[in-house]
Amino acid sequence: MRTRSWAWLGLVPFAVYLGLFLALPTALAIGTGFFDRDGAFTWANVAALVDPVILTTFANTTWLSALTAAVGAVLGALVCYAALGLPPTGLVRSMLDAAAGVLAQFGGVMLAFVFIATIGVQGVVTVFLRDSFGVDLQPGSWLYSLPGLILPYIYFQVPLMVITFLPALSALKPQWTEANLVLGGTRASFWTRVGLPVLAPSFLASFLLLFANAFSSYATAAALASQGSQIVPLQIRAALTSETVLGRENLAGALALGMIVVVGVVMALYAAIQRRAARWQA
Repeated sequence: MRTRSWAWLGLVPFAVYLGLFLALPTALAIGTGFFDRDGAFTWANVAALVDPVILTTFANTTWLSALTAAVGAVLGALVCYAALGLPPTGLVRSMLDAAAGVLAQFGGVMLAFVFIATIGVQGVVTVFLRDSFGVDLQPGSWLYSLPGLILPYIYFQVPLMVITFLPALSALKPQWTEANLVLGGTRASFWTRVGLPVLAPSFLASFLLLFANAFSSYATAAALASQGSQIVPLQIRAALTSETVLGRENLAGALALGMIVVVGVVMALYAAIQRRAARWQA
């Protein structure tokens, strides 16, 4: 006789957590975009997504996310490749894993303060270079503009790439290298014909994850760029706090809908590529 399993009850607390802190806020954020201040249904907020200013904001967020994801993916992959020569249980490898886990979560106001204190207008490095060599790192205070977000974003993108891509790189089987050498291949031919094609899905999936991570980042940008709304998360902040957006009081909900669509498409592609990459990692 087949007995009923109650193991699923262990997932109930996690399901409640997801419902209260992820699903419900998402539904409320999206839902408000279809209603005006009086609670009447309207398309005005969603129609604002094709406004040139909003489209420019999405374009800024997209190129910033793509650039930092590409740079972070390449640099992180190089770090992973260097880590292959380290013993998996050695001290250096353990320190690398720990550092990647910590730095990937080091963002927000703390990260903004680090960059301001280091290369800000009166940062330690800025003052030293200006007083000692006459080099000014802050013409026009670029750190507090859209280009100034590139370095802070790369700072947490690289360790995130290490976390996601190192397991895939470590899963390359030594037997494949030996078979390549037995058949007369070289190190270069192994990477071009075996290593890179096999790792390509995992690398692309990691890149998509980094893109989604940068696209949805808010705290670091909010701490650095206190003026202006050059990316979507800051535009949402402006829509929530501004009292001059007449007729589009719930524009933030429509902007959140746009972000969720973009991030949802990216994460769906990520999941599909990860399933394909898992075939050879098993």
